[in-house]
Amino acid sequence: MPATAEIEISDPAIINAPSTAQVPALVEAAEQSAPEAVEPIRKFASLRELVDTVDTRTALNREEECLAGAIYFESKSESLEGQHAVAEVIINRSESGRFPGSICGVVYQPSQFSFVRGGHMPAINRDSRDWQEAVAVARVAMEEQWDTPASDALFFHATRVSPRWKLKRVATIGNHVFYR
Repeated sequence: MPATAEIEISDPAIINAPSTAQVPALVEAAEQSAPEAVEPIRKFASLRELVDTVDTRTALNREEECLAGAIYFESKSESLEGQHAVAEVIINRSESGRFPGSICGVVYQPSQFSFVRGGHMPAINRDSRDWQEAVAVARVAMEEQWDTPASDALFFHATRVSPRWKLKRVATIGNHVFYR
């Protein structure tokens, strides 16, 4: 039978330790009295400002590559907000349970995106500003760093078409209409 040790608690820091119920209030008080000791949250005035801070030189993983490619081909001529909304639809689909469970699965799902031909994306000019923006927007969307009016959208189409969908319209951004 193992021996049990008796522990004497005489350290005042342990005896006077706050209860778990007191901890949130103590953390808030510490943040207010010493805000420089707390990690600052970076806020950006615009999506453009945020996108301009994103590192687009590091290698993309497969999901980032698929999302950036879809943004590039589907909405590179749109505003950053429009590109971000397109990215949100693709991410939402991958998380919905109604579509393939990965971003690449959604992008390459047959008959979903007209730029996918024979299971492949066309070549991308990776030196272009459009590609750099698509990569940055993909990373912002995947890291959930910015909100969009189309945050719960699962479908979109160009404004030049009228598919007569019986879905809830959630936003029109640039040349795309977004639905839930």
